[in-house]
Amino acid sequence: MDATIALILLQDGIVNGAIYALLGLALVLIFAVTRVIFIPQGEFVAFGALTLAMLVNGSVPGTVWLLLIAGACAFLMELFKAFRQRRATGLAWAALQYLVLPVALFALTHWLAAYDIGLWGKALLTLALVVPLGPMLYRIVYQPLVDAPVLVLLIVSVAVHFALTGVALAFFGAEGWRTPAFVEGQVDLGAVTWSAQSLFVVLTCAALIVALWLFFGRTIYGKALRATAVNRRGARLMGISTVMSGRLTFTLAAAIGALSGMLIAPVTTIYYDTGFLIGLKGFVGAIIGGLASYPVAAAGALLVGIIEAFASFWASAYKEVIVFTLIIPVLLWRSLSSPHIEEEEE
Repeated sequence: MDATIALILLQDGIVNGAIYALLGLALVLIFAVTRVIFIPQGEFVAFGALTLAMLVNGSVPGTVWLLLIAGACAFLMELFKAFRQRRATGLAWAALQYLVLPVALFALTHWLAAYDIGLWGKALLTLALVVPLGPMLYRIVYQPLVDAPVLVLLIVSVAVHFALTGVALAFFGAEGWRTPAFVEGQVDLGAVTWSAQSLFVVLTCAALIVALWLFFGRTIYGKALRATAVNRRGARLMGISTVMSGRLTFTLAAAIGALSGMLIAPVTTIYYDTGFLIGLKGFVGAIIGGLASYPVAAAGALLVGIIEAFASFWASAYKEVIVFTLIIPVLLWRSLSSPHIEEEEE
């Protein structure tokens, strides 16, 4: 290995690590606010990439049907809740969110299929189709289990992962997809030539991380999420709805996952189950951060990307093993250095 190869591998590691950092931040956010170890985070990556790929190829993605089905299930749950409580508070908003919005997106997608709205327009449409799946998933699966132990939530997350993987296979098929690059060309930075798309990925991830930092530090909703993450019971006593916090958290996670999928779709072939491995590597970064520290999780995810890149050169057949082995010393260190804290009773 010479300096040129090392710089190329470092470039690949930074690009991959930037994506893992976004996913790691999403996993830390979800766990801090809802105590859910969200294994299916990678499925949003696959949904974002494959939805965009089908739109680019002139097809109507199966995401529109999934949105209709999920919305109908969520509304039926709200309807049943209103029937049991003998009051219709919030039912109109639920109908707008879970019925009207999916039907409108369904109609809009079929209408736009006849026009060429460009790659950027299709990317925006992809976000509009995938992001609402986040709060719908929370309403259907996790909101009824809001007070369940962490272990139960983990088991449910594994089940949701397998369900979403099967749904992705049914709606998108088993073939791999790629999309055109958002930015064409090459950029010379010192001794390394970056593809414009790779540089775009890194800068977009950096901009999104800064936007999240501003959101949590400067907005009322961001501060509400931080309060819920610090003390859920205290947040309730202060009038912060933990249900609202959960829905907003899953919305952000779906947006991060879909955007990550669209960013990597031009540089790698995405299959229906590709998101699982990508999400797990983000999870390794989140574990390095203790599922609590956003900066450490982002740095850990970047480290994962760099180690993966160099491992692919030195021991390509074992690169996944090397990456996931990182989690062992981190867990050992945290188990020995962290005091045992009983789970909060709610």
